[in-house]
Amino acid sequence: MDPVDVAAHEERKKSLYQNRWRHVLDNPKLLVIAFFASLGGFEYGYQQGVLGQSLVMYRFKDNFPSVVNSTSATGWLTSVLQLGGLFGSLTAGILGEIFSRKYTMFMASCWVVLGSYLYIGAKYHDPSLLYAGRFFTGVGVGTFSGVGPLYNAELATPSMRGFFVSFYQFATILGMFLAFWVGYSSNMHMGGTGETQTNLAWQLPSIIQGIPAALLMVGVWFLPFSPRWLAKKGRDEEARKTLAYIRNLPVDHPMIDLEHKEIQAETLFEQRAFAKAFPGLAEKEKQSVIMRELAQYWHILRKWDAFKRVSTAWLVMFWQQWSGIDAILYYAANVFEDLGMTGGTTALLATGITGVFFLVFTVPGMLVIDKFGRKPMLIVGSFFMLIFMIIVAVIVAKCRHDWASHSAAGWAACACIWLYIGCFGATWGPVSWTLVSEIFPLSIRSKGAAFGASSNWINNFAVAFYTPDMFDMWAYGTYIWFAGFLSAGILWVWFFLPETKGASLEEMDRVFGSRTGAEDAAMMAQARADVGLDQRVEQLAEKAAIGSVHVDEGRVSQEEKV
Repeated sequence: MDPVDVAAHEERKKSLYQNRWRHVLDNPKLLVIAFFASLGGFEYGYQQGVLGQSLVMYRFKDNFPSVVNSTSATGWLTSVLQLGGLFGSLTAGILGEIFSRKYTMFMASCWVVLGSYLYIGAKYHDPSLLYAGRFFTGVGVGTFSGVGPLYNAELATPSMRGFFVSFYQFATILGMFLAFWVGYSSNMHMGGTGETQTNLAWQLPSIIQGIPAALLMVGVWFLPFSPRWLAKKGRDEEARKTLAYIRNLPVDHPMIDLEHKEIQAETLFEQRAFAKAFPGLAEKEKQSVIMRELAQYWHILRKWDAFKRVSTAWLVMFWQQWSGIDAILYYAANVFEDLGMTGGTTALLATGITGVFFLVFTVPGMLVIDKFGRKPMLIVGSFFMLIFMIIVAVIVAKCRHDWASHSAAGWAACACIWLYIGCFGATWGPVSWTLVSEIFPLSIRSKGAAFGASSNWINNFAVAFYTPDMFDMWAYGTYIWFAGFLSAGILWVWFFLPETKGASLEEMDRVFGSRTGAEDAAMMAQARADVGLDQRVEQLAEKAAIGSVHVDEGRVSQEEKV
């Protein structure tokens, strides 16, 4: 582009960003769909907060001393959720492709409801159902994590994708916020905080947990299918109607036609590229649904471009988890007790404030993710989280043997924990899930998102399992440990993570430097021609010349109406 074209292009991008909220307000149904589909994130967040509350309740300690008096048992009860989540996230890729994204969310809801009510059936001094309930709930929320953000990404427009995908993170924080305060209220009002406390104090939070999942079990039947999934299955007429519905435009609108043709071209290219690279596997795809899905996993491992994206998604979640976020969230009440907030009620109150910070800071992060970009937010967030971790480590090192004489220092450490949580909520929380859901091509998007989610669960398991022993043996060294990972994460983001802001799902190959060879370029051009995409762009470009349609670098903006 010459300087004039560059300036005009930047001006159009600025105008599109400024007007994007008008498009949301003009089409509130997409907001409702995205939030409802993110109830799986709500369940994930609720689970992150609910167990830590129980661990400091009198009646739970009395019922299950073998759990609370052993750091190993506490670690297992916390981390068995992650084992279920790992299984759920890995199967989400196959289920999401075979049965659709929305039906997979229905299956996930069933697992969460089962796990929630198994948990409350645990008997006195017999925690077996606690473990079973946590595992099955983990299967459910793990499945959600593999398909929920992906579903929202495939329904959103490019300029709003980060915002809509971050709904999942917002719902996660909302669930955590509610779990913290439900735990605090249960501890206070279910028969008192001592021997008079009833079992309902620790059971009620789990009862409440099953309600959103039950609502989603019903509501999912009213959600639209992903238009990209429909196109991949050859259900083009349904895909067009779904695009028209979620864009709030007539089915014969030129913007709907253009977006549909873009998806068709991408689908056709991926099918031909896969058949060319693995003709034997491509033939087996036609014979068996399971063989087709296994072939797609094999395709990810064999092709360097796909493997590079999977590695990026896996490492994004690795750095997210080893920032120490879930070490704080899972054991928040215990952390605050260790910081001098003696008594279960005071620790639970401090934990409730944690939920407030998480929620309040997450909202601004959602609003600016598509303006500032992914990399700057991750780097800035990591820097401040690192600072707060080091401050807490210094305070704990100096004051941990005599908190009674250093109450002000204890509250200062709590404040740093709250600010650390807030920085995560504004940056790593929404950005990491957005990245995992947006960087993959259509042919492996479901599998790639599942790989990214599995990284979250694997590393989540390790953090949850080892944290009790780390706090017990290392004390302030635990905070230094996570500060080290934050430092390394900043370097990785700076040098290795590509910026994806503003790129459509069909343009993401450019971000990763893919399709640079002449053969790939020719194949993509042929796919565009076969579906009539280039011809349609030329027609709309002619209209743009007389001011009726806005064209952006040869691609008609999907957000502008004729």
